[in-house]
Amino acid sequence: MAQVFVKLHNKVRKEVGHGIGPLEWNSTLQSYAGAYARYQESRGCKHAHSNGPYGENIFWGSGEGWMDPKAAMITWVDEEKDYYDYKTNTCLKKKDCWHYTQVIWKNTKELGCALANCPDSSVFITCNYYPPGNYLGERPY
Repeated sequence: MAQVFVKLHNKVRKEVGHGIGPLEWNSTLQSYAGAYARYQESRGCKHAHSNGPYGENIFWGSGEGWMDPKAAMITWVDEEKDYYDYKTNTCLKKKDCWHYTQVIWKNTKELGCALANCPDSSVFITCNYYPPGNYLGERPY
């Protein structure tokens, strides 16, 4: 699963260009994500961030086609075309676009993700990033 997450992230980062380099898998980030995924699984998979020391994207999905890393990436990356305006560096229509900017944050170099199978047959996915991104007033690249 690590290779899938890295490949999906790096494909998006390469498409954006602007000197955004590839991410590498980090086992510490994976362990952190795994511990949080297990915690979420034990709580019924609440859609909540860990508020930990790393950048973080979370995803909750259910139903056919919405229970894998690709679905999470599609959801996060689609925020760019629907909500993110690079010129103003803001999210439009009062929508969330910070998952997308974390995926493409130029200074982020490492990634670790995990998946939890929830009691209701849904899935909870969390990815952690280091160094984190999404600093107010800064652009992703």
